[in-house]
Amino acid sequence: MSRSLEQIDLSIEGMTCSSCVATVERALNKVEGAQAAVNLATESAHILVPPGTKPNELIEAVKKSGYTAKLRADETESFSYSNNLGKRSLASVLLTFPIILFSMWHSVHFRIDEFIIDQLNRFNLPLPLYSPTGWLLIALSAPVVLLIAWPIHRAALRNFLHPTMDNLISLGSLAAFSWSIYANSTGSGEIFAEVAASVVTFITFGRYLESRAKRRAGSALAALLSLNPKEVRILRGSEEVTASIKNLAVGDRCVIRPGERIPTDGVVIDGVSSVDTSFITGESLPIEVFPGSEVIAGALNIQGRLVVESRRVGSDTELSRITKMVLTAQTEKAPIQRRADQISSIFVPIVLLISTLTLGIWLWLGNSVESSISAAVAVMVIACPCALGLATPVALLVATGKGASQGIVLRKTSVLERAPSITTVVFDKTGTLTTGVMKVQNIIAPDLGAQALPISAPEILKAVHALEKESNHPIAQAIVRELSTQGIGRLTFSEFSEVPGQGLAARVNFGEKQLPVLIGTSESIRRATVSFHHHIESGLAQARLNGNSVAVVAIDGIACALFEVGDSIKSDAKDAIQMLRDEGIESWLLTGDQENAAHHIAELAGISSKNVISLATPERKLSKIKELRANGAKVLFIGDGVNDAAAMAESDLSMAMGTGTDTAIATADITLMKASLKSALAALALSKKTLRIIRGNLFWALIYNVILIPIAAAGLLNPMLASAAMAASSLFVVFNSLRLSRDTNLPA
Repeated sequence: MSRSLEQIDLSIEGMTCSSCVATVERALNKVEGAQAAVNLATESAHILVPPGTKPNELIEAVKKSGYTAKLRADETESFSYSNNLGKRSLASVLLTFPIILFSMWHSVHFRIDEFIIDQLNRFNLPLPLYSPTGWLLIALSAPVVLLIAWPIHRAALRNFLHPTMDNLISLGSLAAFSWSIYANSTGSGEIFAEVAASVVTFITFGRYLESRAKRRAGSALAALLSLNPKEVRILRGSEEVTASIKNLAVGDRCVIRPGERIPTDGVVIDGVSSVDTSFITGESLPIEVFPGSEVIAGALNIQGRLVVESRRVGSDTELSRITKMVLTAQTEKAPIQRRADQISSIFVPIVLLISTLTLGIWLWLGNSVESSISAAVAVMVIACPCALGLATPVALLVATGKGASQGIVLRKTSVLERAPSITTVVFDKTGTLTTGVMKVQNIIAPDLGAQALPISAPEILKAVHALEKESNHPIAQAIVRELSTQGIGRLTFSEFSEVPGQGLAARVNFGEKQLPVLIGTSESIRRATVSFHHHIESGLAQARLNGNSVAVVAIDGIACALFEVGDSIKSDAKDAIQMLRDEGIESWLLTGDQENAAHHIAELAGISSKNVISLATPERKLSKIKELRANGAKVLFIGDGVNDAAAMAESDLSMAMGTGTDTAIATADITLMKASLKSALAALALSKKTLRIIRGNLFWALIYNVILIPIAAAGLLNPMLASAAMAASSLFVVFNSLRLSRDTNLPA
């Protein structure tokens, strides 16, 4: 988003098709400096405007175009449906049902008409014009056509120069209603009161069901948006004060009880519990937390009472970052959606022309006026482009919600079209193929014999644990984590000192003995000892081959232990690479690490050595991506660091690990909140299935019109059935898209 522009979000009411979207966008873009993106599925408009632009200017522009708008205070409004629409639908059904019922039995009409006319003759009362039951049906249909359908007529009037689906419905229902009055007044033929009412009823009821279905389509996103609690208990001294979440500031300490959501990104100060982050990261297992653990906003506290100190609040939290990316994706139109909108923009005028030609040709061929009107109305009603307008945005809405629930955050919906064509995946190493956390890979403590060193292996480990606990070096911290996990205790010591780049030293109390202990690089320890045991030498050689670091331990001048420390490959990396290979996708590893480390990880992951580039600078990564693309590859780059940003931008598709830098996440098309590489495979699978559903929706919407418009023009389709079929086509598209939300076959 440009820094010189501000974003204003509006909720739009009354849009029914992509022609409506085009009308609203056109109206908003006429406001000076405005750049509008309107979404039919979420019934919202996202407008970038120059600073100082008042929301009322935009709201008025929307109203003048025939729709209503209001400033959106809460993103969850995108996933609500109108109760007013439900009431209108119910009233319309109650009034239309008896009209259709009466219209089905013409013999009953005649008997009722004869009875009424006989009674009027008997009492010498004036006879009605034509059919008395006809007037009853017209009277019942009047509230439906004139009142319940008024929002449709109003939108049609305002969009007279840029016709939308509302113009087709309005013309069709009013034409049938007006002909009914004329025919029943003059006895000129059959009335179409049931057609006029049923067209409005099916459309209104269809829109109501469609609105509910769209809310269901956005349920995953709505749930994501509702994760942040509205209130929070803040500790003021020893007292808990309940306040609005807006009052929570960085540094505040808040209390979270079992069953409550954490309101901030922060650090646990007091309490032990397990928290569920599944809806944010896609991680199904609860995470144990204790003092010092970091927690994120929206996570569910399962067990104990926690006191959390706020580090990031409001729009700065991880949850807000995710929701912003997901909702921003809704404002972008995928290429396939833009093509559908272009078709819809000319669709309604073409249908009006076909309907007019149908009326003229039928009359020219000598058919009755009522038959000609029936055919023309059927064409108008059957051809409404609702399904075409909903085919893409609803599927994208479901896909982004499904992805978000699995820790896959789509920043751009256009990636769904690019993902299925990927032929090559390029991985960064640290934090992508590997965990990015230093871990002890191997411990070597050869038996030197009591004469050489009268210290047991457990005592050596206790001494190491005690000294490394005092260091902040990543290797020291990794050793401490490993020894703590093993339950290794610590010995007491004195005269502690640490030399950066070399290691540390102290005098450690081994019972009655106090011996000097050194822990450091192999080079620094060699200078302080006579020689290394052959097991330690072989351990050093293997560590170099693996590209890992070492810490050598010497006690009383004798090298007695070696710790190999390095990054670990992710547990699912090899499976993920194999799954890509099964799909015919080639894998590469580009890393700034040393050659040994790069090839070691590549071997563990199953990546061919010829596809490994080590010591890769950002420029080298960028160059390789360009080379691959020049050779015809469609490239996906997966990384997590600042040095990956250029390569991400150059790739056809990019994914960033959610644990990565803000620069990488801001550049990537997709953010993977889960550490698992199978999330990348899930994102590709989701993209393929979404695109398949969108294409199916568009095919259905187009073929439906191609087949049924000629049938309607030939007079073979009753207008009442046409309106039901049109409503059904829209519902089909929506419910077909909802299949994505039930899909459980994505890689876990």
